[in-house]
Amino acid sequence: MKQSSYTTHGQRIRWRENSLEGADENVSKKFDWYVIRKFGPYVARYKGWTLASVALMVLYTVLNLANPFLIGVAIDQFISHSDLRGLAITGTILIVVNVFMWQAQYWQVWTMSWAGQQILYHLSSDMFSYLQQLSLSFYDRTQIGRVMSRLQSDIDVLESMLSSGLLSMLGSLLSLVGIVAAMLALNAPLALLSFTVLPIMFVIAAFWQRFAQRSFRRTRGAISMVNATLQENISGMRVIQSLVREDRNRDEFDELNAYNRDTNLEASRVAALILPLVEVVAAIAIAITVLYGGVLVSQGTLKVGALVAFTLYINRFFDPIREISQQYSQLQRAGVAAERIFQILETPVDIKDKLDAEKLPQIRGEVEFRDVVFSYNRDIPVLHDFNLHIKAGQTVAIVGPTGAGKSTIAGLLARFYDVLQGAVLIDGHDVRDVTQHSLRSQIGVVL
Repeated sequence: MKQSSYTTHGQRIRWRENSLEGADENVSKKFDWYVIRKFGPYVARYKGWTLASVALMVLYTVLNLANPFLIGVAIDQFISHSDLRGLAITGTILIVVNVFMWQAQYWQVWTMSWAGQQILYHLSSDMFSYLQQLSLSFYDRTQIGRVMSRLQSDIDVLESMLSSGLLSMLGSLLSLVGIVAAMLALNAPLALLSFTVLPIMFVIAAFWQRFAQRSFRRTRGAISMVNATLQENISGMRVIQSLVREDRNRDEFDELNAYNRDTNLEASRVAALILPLVEVVAAIAIAITVLYGGVLVSQGTLKVGALVAFTLYINRFFDPIREISQQYSQLQRAGVAAERIFQILETPVDIKDKLDAEKLPQIRGEVEFRDVVFSYNRDIPVLHDFNLHIKAGQTVAIVGPTGAGKSTIAGLLARFYDVLQGAVLIDGHDVRDVTQHSLRSQIGVVL
């Protein structure tokens, strides 16, 4: 897909120091499956519910596999012998099996949805709490829209995966194993012949995966950039209108919005590609089964009911493959979303209390900056060998042009940032040696 000038020019000149932006735009990075394991502690909190959902899923799979077998028995044992009583009993059993299937599926979906929502609740809470711990330096270099994208849209992507998708994939795999076993038990040669299409399936899956990860990562990055731009423009509307930048900002947003549209269309095209290919392979397998199975029936080595059951199993054999194909697309999206969420949760916290930090006593008001060296960017110093002493009770006004360091001095006093060299002291206490709560709770800030 051809990228707009935004991706080839604008991305190189905006927010280069932003680690979140770098992650959003790195669409070629290999997906790390280890990120899925990071959900372990969250899933462990609801282990009982998860295991109950798995048990219900296994029950549903077993009951589902019984249907073709019962139909084959009905044809060979009762229909062919005109045994209406046996046929009625088999029909009743089929109804009972399907009622239990309905109940098993209902409670399986409910229990997993409940557990999934609880997991997302704790994940969102942990993410919000961690965002409160991150220092102001993180927000200085990070577009808030990118953070909001992770907190909202990425969580939404995970919701569908945790509520149903992940367990559906497991259920499809179990169903696939059961169907293979049933097919081999019915007629091993016919089963092995129908399995000859599987290498084609594996080649398709490998080919598709190469494009899926890159495409889905690009869509998550695009929506993140859209959110960041929206946040900047809405919060800065006073400046935009005062500088008469409406038309220019609208054009910039339209270009970015078009890029978001194109990336999502590309992702939809990639996601839509896999299912029709699976359908074609399934049709080939069914054709092979009907042709060879018909020959076996004509030779008297295979019963009609067994062939019907086998054909139904072939159809069901590709059902879980279709579902896995669809859920795998969702898993790819969820994996990228999880990757972006845990990137924030693993961002180092710059300002931390020392293990032996003490509570700051009631402040008298003496302030001292002693040989302070500080910079937001190490290449551009803001304060160099800065010294200032303010006595308790003394009122001091710090004035100067924009960028002179007025807000920096206030930020260092409240320890929103740490000095590179020197020390900031309040009543003789280094602000790095006391707890942040005891310090900031005694400082008034007017914004």
